[in-house]
Amino acid sequence: MSVSSLVVVLQYEAKYEEVEEMSRRALGGREKKLGEDHPSTLTSLNNLAVVLQDQGKYEEVEEMNRRMLIGRERKPVEGHPDAPRSVSNLALVLQDQGKYEEAEKMNRLALAGKEKTLREDHPDRVTSVSNLALAGRQKMLGEDHPDTLESLYYLAHLLDILKQYEEATSLYERSCARID
Repeated sequence: MSVSSLVVVLQYEAKYEEVEEMSRRALGGREKKLGEDHPSTLTSLNNLAVVLQDQGKYEEVEEMNRRMLIGRERKPVEGHPDAPRSVSNLALVLQDQGKYEEAEKMNRLALAGKEKTLREDHPDRVTSVSNLALAGRQKMLGEDHPDTLESLYYLAHLLDILKQYEEATSLYERSCARID
């Protein structure tokens, strides 16, 4: 079994501490061997950020997402969706911290980047539109407003359709936990 497969299994089993340790080791190895801005290193950084976000370590995740953006800007790959995706990831962690105005700016930036690189009906582009709508509702109506929860639920549903099950499950749980 590969390390990547083991990480997925451990994450599914909610063994976050083990996943975090393995992800940190993988990141350290790639930084040492490939450098901080190598695309594979940035992917490892993203994987670690996902694990930490699942644990609610938002400040560290925000820092990692900002680092990914800087790395992707230093070594851009023309037409590759990683930079806009990194902006989207930063927007999501900002939303999780209640930083709605900055999240909205990041969502707009992500959408603009995806509009340049992806066709109109591409799933990542559609997700960015949904993220922007959710950020706007959180900012204007608050976290627990029924319309905000509806946007959260629909975003989870969209991610489920796109087979992004881990993120979809997390959003489904967040939307249902607030309904009382």
